[in-house]
Amino acid sequence: MTGSGGPSSVWDAGLQPERTALAWRRTGLALGVASLLVARVLAEQSVVLALLVGGVGVAAAITTLLVVERRYHSHHRRLVAAADESVPLAGGGLPVVCAAATVVLGSCSLVAVILFALRVS
Repeated sequence: MTGSGGPSSVWDAGLQPERTALAWRRTGLALGVASLLVARVLAEQSVVLALLVGGVGVAAAITTLLVVERRYHSHHRRLVAAADESVPLAGGGLPVVCAAATVVLGSCSLVAVILFALRVS
């Protein structure tokens, strides 16, 4: 590997941790915007359901953004200070939480659509 410290440096000159953090920031922002849009659509039918779905989605988005910032700075410090290639980094908790939030929001939205379709017919 080539990095700022020479050919054997662990730290990536291509800034892979930063690219990963930017991708997670986009994911968190998309989750927040999608949650607000779903809440706006649901508000015409049920304000309570709109607040519930929108609130859970926005909370998940904010949590994602906060965790990403903390995780990026932690990884960056560890990689810059590493003396060899055995750098322990965080596990896969963030993708699991993001996937779980997506399943919960998608399920709530599906139930809402089915209930409103049954009410209309």
